[in-house]
Amino acid sequence: MQSIIWDRTNPCTLPLEVVAEHTDRLGHTNNVTYLHWMETISWQHVESIGMGWDVQEQENKAMAIMRTEVDYLSASHEGEKLVLGTWITESDGRLYSARAFQLVRVSDGKTVMRALSRYACIHLTNGKPGRMPKSFINAHDQAIESYQ
Repeated sequence: MQSIIWDRTNPCTLPLEVVAEHTDRLGHTNNVTYLHWMETISWQHVESIGMGWDVQEQENKAMAIMRTEVDYLSASHEGEKLVLGTWITESDGRLYSARAFQLVRVSDGKTVMRALSRYACIHLTNGKPGRMPKSFINAHDQAIESYQ
């Protein structure tokens, strides 16, 4: 087992194991599975920084994905153990933020996927863009500071 070299310090992590349901016809982990894992760790992370769903409902705001770029660097297969890391990497303190992801195979420490998602703050009631509330700004700032 290799030690993991993360792209940034102090990631929020999620240990994973590829099972048959995660794979496609080629025997590789399906790209939809990666997206599902990214969503799972994103919610885990926002909960840990005090910006969970209860806060989002209270503020009537949420951070909605506008764009996700995924780089598939190596295939992963059934039975492999992986660790997914994430970081909030940017926030303008008004409307936009970004989150990076890195997926690493435990056995050899190889990064198999990197991704970047960009978000906009929206009103839950109508889906229109809206300025981040102070609670979101504080959570983003604290998360970014912990990774630098």
